Amino acid sequence: MSFDQLDLSPALLQAIAEQGYQQPTPVQEQAIPVILQGRDILAGAQTGTGKTAGFTLPLLQRLLNQPQPRKPRSPRALILAPTRELAMQVYQSVRTYGKHAPLFAEVVFGGVNINTQIKRLQRGADILVATPGRLLDLLYQKKVDLAQIQLLVLDEADRMLDMGFIKDIRKIIDGLPARRQNLLFSATYSKEIKVLAEQILHDPVEVAVARENVAADTVSQRIYAIKKEYKRELLSWLIGHGNWQQVLVFVRTKHGADRLCRQLIKDGIRCRALHGDKSQAARNRALEDFKSNKITALVATDIAARGLDIDQLPHVINFDLPTVAEDYVHRVGRTGRAGAEGEAISLVAQEEAHLLYAIEKLLDKKIPRVADTGYEPVSLQVEKKAAQGPGKRKPKQGNAVKKRTGQGRDGQKRSFKRRRRKPKGES
Repeated sequence: MSFDQLDLSPALLQAIAEQGYQQPTPVQEQAIPVILQGRDILAGAQTGTGKTAGFTLPLLQRLLNQPQPRKPRSPRALILAPTRELAMQVYQSVRTYGKHAPLFAEVVFGGVNINTQIKRLQRGADILVATPGRLLDLLYQKKVDLAQIQLLVLDEADRMLDMGFIKDIRKIIDGLPARRQNLLFSATYSKEIKVLAEQILHDPVEVAVARENVAADTVSQRIYAIKKEYKRELLSWLIGHGNWQQVLVFVRTKHGADRLCRQLIKDGIRCRALHGDKSQAARNRALEDFKSNKITALVATDIAARGLDIDQLPHVINFDLPTVAEDYVHRVGRTGRAGAEGEAISLVAQEEAHLLYAIEKLLDKKIPRVADTGYEPVSLQVEKKAAQGPGKRKPKQGNAVKKRTGQGRDGQKRSFKRRRRKPKGES
Protein backbone atom coordinates (compact mmCIF):
# COMPACT_ATOMS: atom_id res chain seq x y z
CA MET A 1 0.00 0.00 0.00
CA SER A 2 1.15 3.55 -0.74
CA PHE A 3 0.20 6.82 0.97
CA ASP A 4 -1.80 7.72 -2.16
CA GLN A 5 -4.30 4.99 -1.22
CA LEU A 6 -5.03 6.43 2.24
CA ASP A 7 -7.37 9.28 1.16
CA LEU A 8 -4.97 12.00 2.22
CA SER A 9 -5.07 15.47 0.67
CA PRO A 10 -2.48 16.63 -1.88
CA ALA A 11 -1.03 19.02 0.71
CA LEU A 12 -0.27 16.15 3.10
CA LEU A 13 0.99 13.86 0.31
CA GLN A 14 3.38 16.58 -0.80
CA ALA A 15 4.79 16.92 2.72
CA ILE A 16 5.15 13.13 3.01
CA ALA A 17 7.00 12.96 -0.32
CA GLU A 18 9.36 15.74 0.78
CA GLN A 19 10.32 13.59 3.76
CA GLY A 20 11.23 10.76 1.42
CA TYR A 21 8.51 8.35 2.57
CA GLN A 22 6.74 6.23 -0.01
CA GLN A 23 4.92 3.52 1.94
CA PRO A 24 3.21 3.72 5.34
CA THR A 25 4.47 1.63 8.23
CA PRO A 26 2.17 -1.15 9.55
CA VAL A 27 0.78 1.04 12.35
CA GLN A 28 0.11 3.88 9.91
CA GLU A 29 -1.54 1.53 7.42
CA GLN A 30 -3.89 0.21 10.10
CA ALA A 31 -4.54 3.36 12.13
CA ILE A 32 -4.95 6.08 9.49
CA PRO A 33 -8.10 4.68 7.78
CA VAL A 34 -9.78 4.03 11.16
CA ILE A 35 -9.06 7.56 12.42
CA LEU A 36 -10.30 9.08 9.16
CA GLN A 37 -13.60 7.26 9.74
CA GLY A 38 -13.98 9.14 13.03
CA ARG A 39 -13.61 6.04 15.21
CA ASP A 40 -11.90 5.95 18.60
CA ILE A 41 -8.72 3.93 18.59
CA LEU A 42 -6.58 2.01 21.07
CA ALA A 43 -3.21 1.52 19.39
CA GLY A 44 -0.34 -0.46 20.81
CA ALA A 45 2.92 -0.08 18.92
CA GLN A 46 6.49 -0.24 20.08
CA THR A 47 8.56 2.90 19.82
CA GLY A 48 10.14 3.61 16.45
CA THR A 49 7.27 2.20 14.36
CA GLY A 50 6.06 5.55 13.03
CA LYS A 51 3.06 5.90 15.32
CA THR A 52 3.48 9.67 15.67
CA ALA A 53 2.74 10.12 11.97
CA GLY A 54 0.09 7.43 12.43
CA PHE A 55 -2.10 9.90 14.31
CA THR A 56 -0.67 13.22 13.04
CA LEU A 57 -1.57 12.64 9.38
CA PRO A 58 -5.23 11.62 9.87
CA LEU A 59 -5.68 14.31 12.54
CA LEU A 60 -4.55 16.95 10.04
CA GLN A 61 -6.79 15.45 7.37
CA ARG A 62 -9.84 15.46 9.66
CA LEU A 63 -9.34 19.16 10.37
CA LEU A 64 -8.80 19.93 6.67
CA ASN A 65 -12.12 18.30 5.86
CA GLN A 66 -13.92 20.92 7.95
CA PRO A 67 -14.66 24.57 7.13
CA GLN A 68 -11.76 26.67 8.37
CA PRO A 69 -12.75 28.89 11.34
CA ARG A 70 -12.08 32.58 11.56
CA LYS A 71 -9.22 34.00 13.60
CA PRO A 72 -8.43 33.87 16.43
CA ARG A 73 -8.84 30.11 16.42
CA SER A 74 -9.54 27.94 19.43
CA PRO A 75 -7.84 24.52 19.45
CA ARG A 76 -9.87 21.78 17.80
CA ALA A 77 -7.35 19.01 18.46
CA LEU A 78 -5.42 18.34 21.67
CA ILE A 79 -2.39 16.06 21.89
CA LEU A 80 -1.09 15.20 25.37
CA ALA A 81 2.48 13.92 25.80
CA PRO A 82 4.37 13.00 29.00
CA THR A 83 7.62 14.97 28.52
CA ARG A 84 8.84 18.22 27.00
CA GLU A 85 11.01 16.34 24.52
CA LEU A 86 8.15 14.17 23.29
CA ALA A 87 5.82 17.18 23.10
CA MET A 88 8.37 18.99 20.92
CA GLN A 89 8.80 15.90 18.76
CA VAL A 90 5.05 15.65 18.16
CA TYR A 91 4.80 19.39 17.52
CA GLN A 92 7.57 19.20 14.92
CA SER A 93 5.77 16.27 13.29
CA VAL A 94 2.56 18.29 13.08
CA ARG A 95 4.44 21.21 11.53
CA THR A 96 6.36 18.96 9.11
CA TYR A 97 3.30 17.19 7.72
CA GLY A 98 1.06 20.25 7.89
CA LYS A 99 3.48 22.72 6.28
CA HIS A 100 1.37 23.00 3.10
CA ALA A 101 -1.98 23.06 4.92
CA PRO A 102 -3.77 26.17 6.29
CA LEU A 103 -3.57 24.88 9.87
CA PHE A 104 -1.73 26.25 12.87
CA ALA A 105 -0.23 24.44 15.85
CA GLU A 106 1.23 25.45 19.21
CA VAL A 107 3.08 23.54 21.92
CA VAL A 108 3.15 24.21 25.68
CA PHE A 109 5.22 22.55 28.39
CA GLY A 110 6.83 23.35 31.71
CA GLY A 111 10.33 24.62 32.37
CA VAL A 112 9.97 27.76 30.24
CA ASN A 113 8.27 31.13 30.63
CA ILE A 114 4.50 30.63 30.66
CA ASN A 115 3.82 34.23 29.58
CA THR A 116 5.52 33.64 26.24
CA GLN A 117 3.30 30.61 25.68
CA ILE A 118 0.20 32.60 26.62
CA LYS A 119 1.03 35.25 24.00
CA ARG A 120 1.42 32.58 21.32
CA LEU A 121 -1.87 30.95 22.28
CA GLN A 122 -3.65 34.29 21.98
CA ARG A 123 -2.80 34.29 18.27
CA GLY A 124 -4.90 31.14 17.92
CA ALA A 125 -4.14 27.53 17.01
CA ASP A 126 -6.00 24.60 15.46
CA ILE A 127 -3.84 21.98 17.18
CA LEU A 128 -2.42 22.16 20.69
CA VAL A 129 0.36 19.85 21.85
CA ALA A 130 0.89 19.92 25.62
CA THR A 131 2.26 18.23 28.69
CA PRO A 132 -0.46 17.72 31.33
CA GLY A 133 1.06 19.89 34.07
CA ARG A 134 1.57 23.03 31.99
CA LEU A 135 -1.83 22.65 30.33
CA LEU A 136 -3.51 22.56 33.74
CA ASP A 137 -1.64 25.73 34.74
CA LEU A 138 -3.02 27.47 31.66
CA LEU A 139 -6.52 26.16 32.33
CA TYR A 140 -6.44 27.38 35.95
CA GLN A 141 -5.39 30.83 34.70
CA LYS A 142 -8.12 30.66 32.02
CA LYS A 143 -5.56 31.33 29.29
CA VAL A 144 -6.62 28.48 27.03
CA ASP A 145 -10.06 27.46 25.78
CA LEU A 146 -10.70 23.76 25.16
CA ALA A 147 -14.44 24.06 24.47
CA GLN A 148 -13.93 23.40 20.74
CA ILE A 149 -11.81 20.25 21.07
CA GLN A 150 -12.99 17.55 18.65
CA LEU A 151 -10.01 15.19 18.77
CA LEU A 152 -8.04 14.11 21.82
CA VAL A 153 -4.78 12.18 21.47
CA LEU A 154 -2.99 10.57 24.42
CA ASP A 155 0.51 9.77 23.20
CA GLU A 156 2.71 7.41 25.24
CA ALA A 157 -0.22 6.96 27.60
CA ASP A 158 1.56 4.26 29.60
CA ARG A 159 4.46 6.62 30.28
CA MET A 160 2.07 9.34 31.48
CA LEU A 161 0.57 6.86 33.92
CA ASP A 162 4.03 5.78 35.09
CA MET A 163 4.92 9.43 35.74
CA GLY A 164 1.81 9.97 37.88
CA PHE A 165 -0.19 12.11 35.46
CA ILE A 166 -3.43 10.16 35.74
CA LYS A 167 -5.13 12.76 37.99
CA ASP A 168 -4.05 15.61 35.71
CA ILE A 169 -5.33 13.72 32.68
CA ARG A 170 -8.71 13.15 34.31
CA LYS A 171 -9.02 16.86 35.21
CA ILE A 172 -8.21 17.84 31.63
CA ILE A 173 -10.67 15.33 30.16
CA ASP A 174 -13.41 16.58 32.49
CA GLY A 175 -13.07 20.00 30.86
CA LEU A 176 -13.40 18.71 27.28
CA PRO A 177 -16.61 18.41 25.23
CA ALA A 178 -18.31 15.05 25.75
CA ARG A 179 -18.62 14.46 22.01
CA ARG A 180 -15.14 14.03 20.60
CA GLN A 181 -12.87 11.47 18.96
CA ASN A 182 -10.32 9.84 21.27
CA LEU A 183 -7.02 8.31 20.16
CA LEU A 184 -4.94 6.44 22.74
CA PHE A 185 -1.44 5.38 21.73
CA SER A 186 0.71 3.32 24.06
CA ALA A 187 3.90 1.31 23.78
CA THR A 188 2.54 -1.27 26.23
CA TYR A 189 -0.87 -2.59 27.23
CA SER A 190 -0.81 -2.64 31.02
CA LYS A 191 -3.88 -3.21 33.18
CA GLU A 192 -3.93 0.50 34.00
CA ILE A 193 -3.97 1.39 30.30
CA LYS A 194 -6.90 -0.94 29.68
CA VAL A 195 -8.82 0.65 32.58
CA LEU A 196 -8.14 4.14 31.21
CA ALA A 197 -9.19 3.01 27.73
CA GLU A 198 -12.49 1.69 29.06
CA GLN A 199 -13.17 5.03 30.74
CA ILE A 200 -12.47 7.41 27.85
CA LEU A 201 -12.80 5.42 24.61
CA HIS A 202 -16.12 4.72 22.91
CA ASP A 203 -16.34 1.46 20.99
CA PRO A 204 -12.63 1.67 20.05
CA VAL A 205 -10.86 -0.17 17.28
CA GLU A 206 -7.77 -1.93 18.60
CA VAL A 207 -4.57 -1.77 16.60
CA ALA A 208 -1.53 -3.78 17.63
CA VAL A 209 1.39 -4.09 15.23
CA ALA A 210 3.97 -5.69 17.50
CA ARG A 211 4.14 -7.98 20.47
CA GLU A 212 3.91 -6.21 23.81
CA ASN A 213 7.20 -5.28 25.46
CA VAL A 214 9.46 -6.38 22.62
CA ALA A 215 12.42 -4.50 21.23
CA ALA A 216 12.42 -3.99 17.46
CA ASP A 217 13.85 -6.86 15.42
CA THR A 218 16.24 -4.43 13.74
CA VAL A 219 18.07 -3.82 17.03
CA SER A 220 21.08 -6.02 17.79
CA GLN A 221 21.36 -6.50 21.56
CA ARG A 222 24.46 -7.51 23.57
CA ILE A 223 25.47 -7.77 27.21
CA TYR A 224 28.92 -6.99 28.60
CA ALA A 225 29.28 -8.50 32.08
CA ILE A 226 31.74 -6.24 33.85
CA LYS A 227 32.59 -4.84 37.26
CA LYS A 228 31.06 -1.47 37.98
CA GLU A 229 34.40 0.31 38.34
CA TYR A 230 35.45 -0.65 34.80
CA LYS A 231 32.29 0.45 33.00
CA ARG A 232 33.49 3.93 32.06
CA GLU A 233 36.79 2.57 30.76
CA LEU A 234 35.00 0.01 28.57
CA LEU A 235 32.54 2.61 27.30
CA SER A 236 35.35 4.94 26.21
CA TRP A 237 37.12 2.02 24.51
CA LEU A 238 33.96 0.99 22.62
CA ILE A 239 33.42 4.54 21.35
CA GLY A 240 37.06 5.04 20.36
CA HIS A 241 37.77 1.56 18.98
CA GLY A 242 34.55 1.51 16.96
CA ASN A 243 35.01 5.12 15.80
CA TRP A 244 31.42 5.78 16.84
CA GLN A 245 30.14 9.20 15.81
CA GLN A 246 26.81 9.13 17.63
CA VAL A 247 25.96 7.19 20.78
CA LEU A 248 23.14 7.67 23.29
CA VAL A 249 24.13 6.56 26.80
CA PHE A 250 21.51 5.91 29.47
CA VAL A 251 22.28 6.24 33.17
CA ARG A 252 20.05 5.97 36.22
CA THR A 253 20.55 9.33 37.97
CA LYS A 254 21.07 12.99 37.12
CA HIS A 255 24.25 13.13 39.19
CA GLY A 256 25.50 10.01 37.42
CA ALA A 257 24.86 11.62 34.03
CA ASP A 258 26.90 14.71 34.91
CA ARG A 259 29.73 12.65 36.41
CA LEU A 260 29.98 10.26 33.45
CA CYS A 261 29.91 13.13 30.98
CA ARG A 262 32.83 14.82 32.75
CA GLN A 263 34.77 11.55 32.66
CA LEU A 264 34.12 11.02 28.96
CA ILE A 265 35.28 14.56 28.20
CA LYS A 266 38.54 13.78 30.01
CA ASP A 267 38.85 10.74 27.77
CA GLY A 268 38.66 13.03 24.74
CA ILE A 269 35.04 12.29 23.83
CA ARG A 270 32.73 15.20 22.99
CA CYS A 271 29.80 14.83 25.36
CA ARG A 272 26.71 16.51 26.82
CA ALA A 273 24.41 15.46 29.66
CA LEU A 274 20.62 15.54 29.38
CA HIS A 275 18.34 15.32 32.42
CA GLY A 276 15.51 17.03 34.26
CA ASP A 277 17.69 19.50 36.19
CA LYS A 278 18.92 21.08 32.97
CA SER A 279 17.12 24.18 31.74
CA GLN A 280 14.97 23.81 28.65
CA ALA A 281 17.44 25.90 26.67
CA ALA A 282 20.32 23.63 27.73
CA ARG A 283 18.31 20.52 26.87
CA ASN A 284 17.41 21.88 23.44
CA ARG A 285 21.03 22.83 22.79
CA ALA A 286 22.27 19.37 23.81
CA LEU A 287 19.75 17.66 21.52
CA GLU A 288 20.58 19.92 18.57
CA ASP A 289 24.32 19.40 19.03
CA PHE A 290 23.77 15.65 19.19
CA LYS A 291 21.55 15.54 16.10
CA SER A 292 24.02 17.68 14.12
CA ASN A 293 26.98 15.50 15.22
CA LYS A 294 28.69 18.35 17.08
CA ILE A 295 29.01 15.96 20.01
CA THR A 296 29.59 12.20 19.98
CA ALA A 297 27.92 11.07 23.19
CA LEU A 298 24.68 12.20 24.80
CA VAL A 299 24.39 10.91 28.37
CA ALA A 300 20.76 10.90 29.45
CA THR A 301 18.42 9.76 32.17
CA ASP A 302 15.12 8.08 31.31
CA ILE A 303 13.48 11.45 30.75
CA ALA A 304 14.80 11.11 27.18
CA ALA A 305 13.86 7.47 26.72
CA ARG A 306 10.77 8.25 24.66
CA GLY A 307 11.16 11.86 23.66
CA LEU A 308 14.13 11.54 21.32
CA ASP A 309 13.51 11.16 17.62
CA ILE A 310 16.87 10.85 15.86
CA ASP A 311 17.09 9.41 12.38
CA GLN A 312 19.59 6.59 11.95
CA LEU A 313 20.83 6.62 15.56
CA PRO A 314 23.28 3.68 15.42
CA HIS A 315 24.19 3.01 19.05
CA VAL A 316 22.44 2.97 22.42
CA ILE A 317 24.36 2.07 25.59
CA ASN A 318 22.78 1.12 28.91
CA PHE A 319 25.55 2.27 31.25
CA ASP A 320 23.12 1.51 34.09
CA LEU A 321 20.25 -0.91 33.66
CA PRO A 322 16.83 0.64 34.34
CA THR A 323 15.06 -0.32 37.54
CA VAL A 324 11.81 -0.82 35.61
CA ALA A 325 12.15 -3.58 33.03
CA GLU A 326 9.75 -1.94 30.54
CA ASP A 327 12.07 1.08 30.30
CA TYR A 328 14.70 -1.15 28.70
CA VAL A 329 12.44 -1.54 25.66
CA HIS A 330 11.93 2.21 25.38
CA ARG A 331 15.64 2.90 25.74
CA VAL A 332 16.78 0.49 23.04
CA GLY A 333 13.88 1.69 20.90
CA ARG A 334 15.80 4.92 20.31
CA THR A 335 17.83 2.95 17.74
CA GLY A 336 16.62 0.68 14.95
CA ARG A 337 13.80 3.09 14.14
CA ALA A 338 11.63 2.96 11.00
CA GLY A 339 13.31 -0.19 9.74
CA ALA A 340 16.91 1.01 10.19
CA GLU A 341 19.44 -1.23 11.93
CA GLY A 342 20.80 -0.34 15.34
CA GLU A 343 22.87 -1.69 18.21
CA ALA A 344 21.99 -1.73 21.90
CA ILE A 345 24.72 -2.65 24.38
CA SER A 346 24.25 -3.03 28.13
CA LEU A 347 27.13 -2.86 30.62
CA VAL A 348 25.94 -5.04 33.49
CA ALA A 349 27.61 -5.40 36.88
CA GLN A 350 26.98 -8.36 39.16
CA GLU A 351 24.81 -6.26 41.47
CA GLU A 352 22.53 -5.53 38.49
CA ALA A 353 21.96 -9.21 37.69
CA HIS A 354 18.45 -9.13 39.17
CA LEU A 355 17.52 -6.21 36.88
CA LEU A 356 18.78 -8.14 33.86
CA TYR A 357 16.77 -11.15 34.97
CA ALA A 358 13.61 -9.02 35.05
CA ILE A 359 14.34 -7.59 31.59
CA GLU A 360 14.93 -11.00 30.03
CA LYS A 361 11.79 -12.33 31.68
CA LEU A 362 9.86 -9.44 30.12
CA LEU A 363 11.41 -10.04 26.69
CA ASP A 364 10.96 -13.80 27.08
CA LYS A 365 14.46 -14.40 25.77
CA LYS A 366 18.09 -14.30 26.85
CA ILE A 367 20.14 -11.39 25.55
CA PRO A 368 23.46 -12.61 24.06
CA ARG A 369 26.55 -12.19 26.25
CA VAL A 370 29.93 -11.06 24.94
CA ALA A 371 32.24 -13.96 25.79
CA ASP A 372 35.49 -12.00 25.99
CA THR A 373 35.03 -8.51 27.43
CA GLY A 374 38.73 -7.92 27.96
CA TYR A 375 38.17 -7.90 31.71
CA GLU A 376 37.94 -10.57 34.37
CA PRO A 377 34.75 -12.65 34.14
CA VAL A 378 31.72 -11.49 36.12
CA SER A 379 28.85 -13.79 37.01
CA LEU A 380 25.36 -12.53 36.24
CA GLN A 381 23.66 -15.52 37.81
CA VAL A 382 20.79 -14.57 40.09
CA GLU A 383 20.79 -16.55 43.31
CA LYS A 384 17.29 -17.59 44.21
CA LYS A 385 16.66 -17.84 47.93
CA ALA A 386 14.92 -21.02 48.95
CA ALA A 387 11.66 -20.35 50.74
CA GLN A 388 11.54 -21.65 54.31
CA GLY A 389 8.63 -23.85 55.26
CA PRO A 390 6.58 -23.12 58.36
CA GLY A 391 8.33 -25.91 60.24
CA LYS A 392 11.85 -24.70 59.40
CA ARG A 393 11.73 -21.22 60.86
CA LYS A 394 14.28 -20.35 63.46
CA PRO A 395 12.79 -19.80 66.90
CA LYS A 396 12.72 -16.19 68.03
CA GLN A 397 15.24 -15.22 70.66
CA GLY A 398 13.75 -13.71 73.77
CA ASN A 399 15.56 -12.08 76.65
CA ALA A 400 17.47 -15.26 77.38
CA VAL A 401 21.24 -15.30 77.21
CA LYS A 402 22.51 -15.41 73.61
CA LYS A 403 25.79 -17.00 72.64
CA ARG A 404 28.12 -16.12 69.82
CA THR A 405 31.55 -17.33 69.00
CA GLY A 406 34.44 -15.10 68.13
CA GLN A 407 38.20 -15.12 67.91
CA GLY A 408 40.50 -13.50 70.40
CA ARG A 409 43.72 -11.71 69.67
CA ASP A 410 45.63 -14.90 70.40
CA GLY A 411 43.77 -16.66 67.57
CA GLN A 412 41.83 -18.97 69.90
CA LYS A 413 38.08 -19.38 69.52
CA ARG A 414 36.11 -18.12 72.47
CA SER A 415 32.50 -17.98 73.53
CA PHE A 416 30.94 -14.67 74.48
CA LYS A 417 27.72 -14.07 76.32
CA ARG A 418 25.39 -11.16 75.61
CA ARG A 419 23.14 -10.65 78.59
CA ARG A 420 19.87 -8.76 78.80
CA ARG A 421 20.44 -5.19 79.77
CA LYS A 422 18.98 -4.36 83.17
CA PRO A 423 16.67 -1.34 83.34
CA LYS A 424 17.66 1.46 85.69
CA GLY A 425 16.63 0.76 89.23
CA GLU A 426 16.53 -3.02 88.78
CA SER A 427 18.66 -4.83 91.31
